[in-house]
Amino acid sequence: MDRVWRVGRPLVTLVACLLTFASLLVAGSRPDLPDLPDQNRSVPQAKPKGRLFKPQDLGLLEAPDRDQWQKPDLIMDALGIAEGSVVAELGAAGGWFTLRLARRVGPNGLVYAEDIQPLMLEAISRRMQNENLANVKPVLGTPNDPRLPPGLDAALISDAYQEMDEPSDPTIVVTLLRNVARSLKAQGRLGIVDWTPGAGGPGPAADQRVDPATVIKAAEAAGLILISREELPPFVFLLVFGRAH
Repeated sequence: MDRVWRVGRPLVTLVACLLTFASLLVAGSRPDLPDLPDQNRSVPQAKPKGRLFKPQDLGLLEAPDRDQWQKPDLIMDALGIAEGSVVAELGAAGGWFTLRLARRVGPNGLVYAEDIQPLMLEAISRRMQNENLANVKPVLGTPNDPRLPPGLDAALISDAYQEMDEPSDPTIVVTLLRNVARSLKAQGRLGIVDWTPGAGGPGPAADQRVDPATVIKAAEAAGLILISREELPPFVFLLVFGRAH
């Protein structure tokens, strides 16, 4: 303790300046994020869970056959996503589906790529720069609030619901879905794509997969109604929701 208190004022000032400079460098490297809520307001924040997909494992999401079994065009058709649409992807990770959404909506549309991990947003920004796409806006959300603007034609949660659903506190995912519902237009659609229960194929272990009935129950509690349910064999299912009147 005595050595700590012997640090002179000039050295303390120098350290403080260096830390400030470093923080500015880090801030300058982050993607363009929307303004955060007023810090003076009390905003409930849920804690991220330990089973979030790790940024260093993004290569696992880039399988060359993913287009074949994920069927992104069928999913976007089911959600009514067309040229000029304004859409969002929650839990966008490295932007595999974000890229396809951006190509579908074209330069007159807009894609909000939301994730709660800043490193994922940085990966998405680099990807869109490499693809020369300027119609994607990264959004840093929280576990229970994606911080999306109103007026969305569609929103998508693809292969990420199991990370958002905290069994010990089901109110987290219900609050998240309620916030998504508020951002949808009156005729907007939310699509939730996840792994068919059971083992086999890519994706998480059988005991980590979510039951579609559980998803439907949470969505209904959030003020959404089930419009359609489709199996996308061999590995995933699609649930399409709309806002309840």
